Formats: sequence, C-alpha cells, structure tokens
Amino acid sequence: MFFFLIAGVLFAIFAVGFLRDRRRVHNGVYLFFALMFLAAGLLFTLAKASEWAAVAILMAVVILMPVMVLVLAGFLIANGVTMLRREGRRVANLLSLAAGVGIIGVIVVSGLANYFHVWLLQAIMGAIVNVLSYVSFLFVCFLLYSFVYGKFPHKTDVDFIVVLGSGLFGSRVPPLLASRLDRAREVFDAERARGRQPLLVTSGGQGPGEDLPEARAMADYLIERGVPAEQILVEDQSRTTDQNLRFSKAIMAAAKPDFRCLVVTNNFHVMRAAGIARTEKVNGQVIGSPTARYYWPSATIREFVAVFLSHKVINGIICVLLILSGLNVDR
Repeated sequence: MFFFLIAGVLFAIFAVGFLRDRRRVHNGVYLFFALMFLAAGLLFTLAKASEWAAVAILMAVVILMPVMVLVLAGFLIANGVTMLRREGRRVANLLSLAAGVGIIGVIVVSGLANYFHVWLLQAIMGAIVNVLSYVSFLFVCFLLYSFVYGKFPHKTDVDFIVVLGSGLFGSRVPPLLASRLDRAREVFDAERARGRQPLLVTSGGQGPGEDLPEARAMADYLIERGVPAEQILVEDQSRTTDQNLRFSKAIMAAAKPDFRCLVVTNNFHVMRAAGIARTEKVNGQVIGSPTARYYWPSATIREFVAVFLSHKVINGIICVLLILSGLNVDR
C-alpha cells in the first residue's frame, strides 16, 4: 500500500505540473518515479499471491538489464555507421556511434579495473559510472516525457501555425524540412475545414550554403502545394530555435496581441522546442512531424544534450558531487 500511495502522490504532482504547463521537461521526472513506485507496488502485490512469480519477474529484470545495455550499445553502433554512410562525417552524425562505443568502453575498462584491482582506474571508472548513471536516468525521463507530450492531443483552434526551419540544400527544401511543412499544411487544411483561417508563419534565416533564407523557400514550398500566399507570414532573420520562436512571436503579437499558436517541428525536436517556447513566453504548444528512423537516435541524443546543457548549473553541481563520490573508493 505504501508504494501505491507514493505513486499516487507523484502522479498527482505530475498531473498538476502537466496541467499548469505541459512544456516543463522536469514533468518527466515525476512521471518516471510515479511509474517506478507503481511497478514496485504491483510487484509486492503479486508477491502476496505468488512469491515465486514475483521473484521470477525480479530475476528476469536483473538478468535482462545488462543484456539490454549490450543490445542498446550494438544498436547505437550500427545506427552510427548508417548515419555516417547516409549523412556524412559531421560531429552531430557521430553521436549514436560515440554513445555505443562509449557504453562498450565503460563496460570493458570497468571489468579490467575490477579484475586487476587497479585502484586509480577503479576510482576513475567509479566516477564515470556515477555520472553516466545520472545522465542515463535523465535521458530515460526525457524519452518518456517526449513520448507522452508528443502523443497527447493539443488544441488546434489556433491563430497561427509556426513552422521552424532546419536548413536548405542550396534553394531546395530537404526531406527533413519538407516533413515539417507537410505536417503544418495538414493542420492548416484541418483548421480551414472547421471554418477557421489561421496564418502560417515560416521561420528561418539564411545560413551557410543556402541560396536564400529558409523561410522564403518554405513559403514557396507551401504555395506550390496550394496554400494561399496571403495566408503566409515570413520570418527570415532567425538562425537558432530560440530566435525562430522569439522573432515569430514578435510577428504574431503585432498581428494579434492575444494570439494562440501551434509550433511544428520534427518529432525528435519537439521537447526542446516546447521548452524554448515556454522560456520565450510563446502562447502555444509544439507538435512533431515524422523523421526517418535511422536519423532519429542521433538527433534525439543531440536534443537531449542541448536540454541537459541548458540546465548546466544544477546538472554541473550534481555531476561534480557524483564524481567526488565515485572517486572515494577504498584502496
């Protein structure tokens, strides 16, 4: 009963936070712990009916966890190779490969340090494992809440639909950006079918290797597919997601001070974009468009790293404490 009570309290905290502002990433931490306490409560309830069944489930979890870690490492390495082959050797494309190799490296070096009783190496690996455990916990919370946020229906009676830019190939809209524009057009058409007349805001400036501002090419893409030109507003000065939302907010507020909007990006980018929208005080939620499966792991890791670093003070303090704790290993 104790575990169910704690789970209920945590679910209540999560629900309140979600209703107040679902764009808060830390809602995922409350949801994670609520689910863990619920699982513990169910396991204890099962133990009262069948102790052997509860023990078997617990042992299966203990045995499967290291296996799952190895499977995950293999998957990340394979995905990293695919990313390099299809997307080239950019740093952002190396993230899944680096994560997979890192997991294998930590397992191997930790095993050798413990086997040969190398104190200094044990201490260093203890500190690394502590930090990685904390980062992994936050990553799981991030994934969990990203899934919940992305699946939860958002109100669509909006005044504006903002499409975030993601880069051009010269003057051509690439598939990643096209998926955002297609998703925005679906929402736009659905709103018009309900009798509303929202405006589309294409957001993105001109970056290296681009023949024109992203927002201009995005507007042309939508017009070619039937969106009336007079229902598109262009924000062509931004270079980052923060600027996308800040500059788009200024355009929307000038047209309608009490506006409500929906922001469209790719599914891997939804949670970070939602957090930035909250910081920039943009009155709207974020929805995602599909992304190629091979691209999703590296992109998601990149987004998590950006969210992690956006809270660098508190995360830095915790990591330092975990490092000090890990280094405190008896000789």
